[in-house]
Amino acid sequence: MKKVKHILEQKGNLIYTVSPGLTVYEAIRVMGENSIGSVLVMDDDHQLVGILTERDYARKVVLQGKFSANTYVHEIMTPHPGLHTVSPEAPIEECMVMMTNQKIRHLPVLEDDRLLGLISIGDVVSAYIHQQKEIIEDMTSYLYRR
Repeated sequence: MKKVKHILEQKGNLIYTVSPGLTVYEAIRVMGENSIGSVLVMDDDHQLVGILTERDYARKVVLQGKFSANTYVHEIMTPHPGLHTVSPEAPIEECMVMMTNQKIRHLPVLEDDRLLGLISIGDVVSAYIHQQKEIIEDMTSYLYRR
């Protein structure tokens, strides 16, 4: 069965990060320039302190009448601890269940509190579909060998 580490091997571990003291406007600009839906928030010691998502922006800035130019990332991010994370050894099915149940779209991948990457629901679904195709091919091959 495929694991999170297999997703990272496929997609790489390029991670976009911002600091908690950055304005939301600057963080959203990073997301827009890189066509991504979230950025991880790292402190000066390069430790994960949270995540900022498009959903955070919509709910905690736009809907509350705040302005992104004078609101800071630390004010609206989802903080860590409290942030759902996953290990590289986690099965993709576990990620799919967690993401569905918690209604989240991104999971930071941590090993011993070290950030290894970030996976999205799209990454998980794609890996799951690929895994199911392999199972079907194996079963078909087995049946036709008989």
